[in-house]
Order: sequence, then C-alpha cells, then structure tokens
Amino acid sequence: MRIWVDADACPVVIKEILYRGAQRTQIKTTFVANQGLSVPNSPYLATLQVQSGFDVADDEIVKRCEPGDLVITADIPLASEVLDKGAMALNPRGEQYTEHNIKAKLGMRDFMDTMRASGIQTGGPAPLSQADRQAFANALDKLLAKARH
Repeated sequence: MRIWVDADACPVVIKEILYRGAQRTQIKTTFVANQGLSVPNSPYLATLQVQSGFDVADDEIVKRCEPGDLVITADIPLASEVLDKGAMALNPRGEQYTEHNIKAKLGMRDFMDTMRASGIQTGGPAPLSQADRQAFANALDKLLAKARH
C-alpha cells in the first residue's frame, strides 16, 4: 500500500497527521501538487510536483495509484476515478468514499455546480473543525491498520 495525497488543497493539519501516520506505519506517502512542497525529512515521505493546469495533479495520482493504495482528496471526481482502479479514497474530514456512496456524492456535486452556474450563492464548505480532524485521524488509523493485516 502507498498513500497518495492530493496536496494542493489539503489542509496543513491533515498533512501533519499524514506525516505522523507515514512515519509510524512506515508506509510510503507521496504529496502531489502543482507547486513546490516541503515535507519533513523521512524515507516514507515524498513530494511530486506536476505542471500547472486543470486536473494535472489528479491525473498523475490516477495514473500512479494501484489497487489497495489510499488516496487522500476532497475532489469527488478524483475519488471516483481511483475507486474505479481499486484504490481507496478518504477525504480530509474523515469520510471514506466507497462504491456505495460515490455516485450520490457525484450527483450532489454536479447539482451544486449547476446551482452556482445559475447564480445561486451556495457558500463553501465549513472550516475544518477539531471533530473533522479527529474523524480523519481515526479513519486513517483504521485503514492503515486494516492494510497492515
């Protein structure tokens, strides 16, 4: 198992949880972004800078991930693509994307895009709360423990 992080929009606090998790479990974790990133010095942490452009980082993650890998992303279309490849996907709020919930999430995303395109102000996601951080850490721990057995 490897962990791939859609790092451009990943909150710093989530990256910090991932740094600790990679070190503790010795699972190679790669942060993919279209800008330079700095991660702690560790044999289990890496960065991959891709060219700027729409979905370039997402496309690189899809290309490189393999069945059983874990992708950290809030991007629902990216989550859908990696699920199709047999990888797992987890968002920064600790919710795992699955074949059972991804179609509904894609539908809601498309509906909200349509609402925004028609001029309706929908607001963005709520700020990441302490409960969200804890939910992410707990979900990550469960997935990593399952992968190690």
